[in-house]
Amino acid sequence: MSLRIFKFGGASVRDADNIRNLLRILERYKNDKIVLVVSAMGKTTNALEEVVKEYLESGAEKSRSLLNEIIEGHLNTAAELGLSSEDYKSDLDALVQSAFTAITQAEKKSKSAVYDQIVSLGELFSTKLVARFLQSNLNKVVWQDVRELIYTDNTYREGVVNFKKTQDNVDSVLKVLSDKNRIVITQGFLGRSREGLTVTLGREGSDFTAAILAFCMDVEDVYIWKDVPGVLTADPRKFQNVEKIDRMSYKEAIEMTYYGAQVIHPKTIRPLQNKGIRLHVKSFIHPDSEGTIISMDGLLNYPPIVVIQEDVILMQISSRDFSFIAENHLSQIFTLMNKYRIKLCSMRNSAISFTICIKNPGSEEFEKLLKELDKDFLMDIFQNLQLYTLRYANENLIENLTKNKVVLFEERMKYTIQIAVRPALELIEKA
Repeated sequence: MSLRIFKFGGASVRDADNIRNLLRILERYKNDKIVLVVSAMGKTTNALEEVVKEYLESGAEKSRSLLNEIIEGHLNTAAELGLSSEDYKSDLDALVQSAFTAITQAEKKSKSAVYDQIVSLGELFSTKLVARFLQSNLNKVVWQDVRELIYTDNTYREGVVNFKKTQDNVDSVLKVLSDKNRIVITQGFLGRSREGLTVTLGREGSDFTAAILAFCMDVEDVYIWKDVPGVLTADPRKFQNVEKIDRMSYKEAIEMTYYGAQVIHPKTIRPLQNKGIRLHVKSFIHPDSEGTIISMDGLLNYPPIVVIQEDVILMQISSRDFSFIAENHLSQIFTLMNKYRIKLCSMRNSAISFTICIKNPGSEEFEKLLKELDKDFLMDIFQNLQLYTLRYANENLIENLTKNKVVLFEERMKYTIQIAVRPALELIEKA
């Protein structure tokens, strides 16, 4: 009997029909043991971020009304699945009570700590629902709190995993459970700090959770179930005639995710590569299709691959005294970027300037960064840009992508080209 790790994202459990589809997929693997990692339903995380905002601005009472709307939606889904709303509501009430108790401690630390206690409810709500549904249809299904397994530091909103302590937890908890039960269902995206508070692993971090558990359990295969056929050469919502890549090396997958491809979380590949674990990216809509296999062996020749990041900021930074941008300047800039958790997308250095493209971190963090940099540097800033990252591109593709756009930044490497653009001004034709 094989042991597999399955990860199902928010789209795959967004409603009752999709949860029934999850059951049908599991029934295809009835001779295997499965650790099932599940994300929050649909857009629940976005809704919970609004709860966080309301809590920080107006307090617990007003935020609870927003939270109750989310709970009501989950209860309606439970009813559609034929489950006891009363039993499921008792699950949710216990989770909410625990979260708001933790918030009292989190408030003493930071807004990010408060964020993690509230936003984590999405995964806890969804897995309780899916577990109850699976238990009513399958044998030997158990719910597991992933916070008892994954141990992190206290970097709230982007916890750093302590693999040694996590390994010990998995050995003592999850392997015992998997021996007694055929399916263990747990949450993506979450861990627990040394202070006992919930820590999230970064948005869309459920893929990373699956990889962490796979690493600790020495499995051979991880399956990520998506609403696309596999890893594609571009986002099908933005481009026509995209191709599925049947095989991909770990190295190529790391390159794509680093540059912003959203099909896999960027941190997923490293723990899998370290132990040679295969990653299967498959469609939950067409589960019979092969999908994409990511392993040591990729293609000899890859087709052109396009990754687009939206809401990118270009910063051209120079010294106030026109001195060379040297190691001490770069060290200062990178220290501040790390302090405010600024994500670097691309960079280029010249004699008296340092140009970077960053993902917009939000007004508060960005304003703090600018305030500190302004003490020692001059800056030109361009916002609301698109950053194209092209792998194995030809000149025709580059020309088509940049047509009718203003190119503000271009960096070329052997196999990769990065171009920051904004739409060109268009003339208004008068009648």
